[in-house]
Amino acid sequence: MIGKVSGRIDHRGADHVLIDTGGVGYIVYCSSRTLAQLPDVGGTAALYTELVVREDLLQLYGFPTLAEREWHLLLTSVQGVGAKAALSVLGTLGTDGVSRAITLGDATAIKAAPGVGPKIASRVVLELKDKAPAVMALGAAGARRASGAAPVAVIDTGDTVADAPDGAPSGGPDAAGAGAAAQADALSALLNLGYGQGEAAAAVAEAAGAASEDAADAADLIRAALKLLAPKG
Repeated sequence: MIGKVSGRIDHRGADHVLIDTGGVGYIVYCSSRTLAQLPDVGGTAALYTELVVREDLLQLYGFPTLAEREWHLLLTSVQGVGAKAALSVLGTLGTDGVSRAITLGDATAIKAAPGVGPKIASRVVLELKDKAPAVMALGAAGARRASGAAPVAVIDTGDTVADAPDGAPSGGPDAAGAGAAAQADALSALLNLGYGQGEAAAAVAEAAGAASEDAADAADLIRAALKLLAPKG
């Protein structure tokens, strides 16, 4: 399977680019949002890719991040959502917008993508709501690694929620590091959904406090925190 393509852009089309990887050119289909971020002909680009195989053709789809590729895979797992429809959703909303729409059950936002009707949009929200936190965690972790930021643990101080100083998380060094990274990724994902810093940090801290030491998984923390943040009644 072709997982990534890097090289010089030889041609730009309405929905694809031709990337020369050193004598071999790959036609890679991209969302409108991704195409707008790529350089002009002659520039270099690197895209994570997904190869879609059908009886009569092979098509390569490209994404700037692993999280976006995972969202595309997840969207196409829904019956009635093809590869190009999934690209349309990502091009319209972006990864953060897709995360927000699915997590909050906003089928109207999904329906805004060209080629996606109301029934398909509702199905996307219904089928992917429980799967979304894992991809959100991947995106948050990728953003943290790209920025070079060290993970910061979120700790509950009683009346307030604050960032833990270096070395503050309890437990062994490995557990502390993993727990801090998971909490940081969960917090980042919630902030991208539009929650305030204080309420998001408090929810992550409560979720982390309720989890066992070996269950400090970012996706699980996101799920638990979202339940805490959900409107009551």
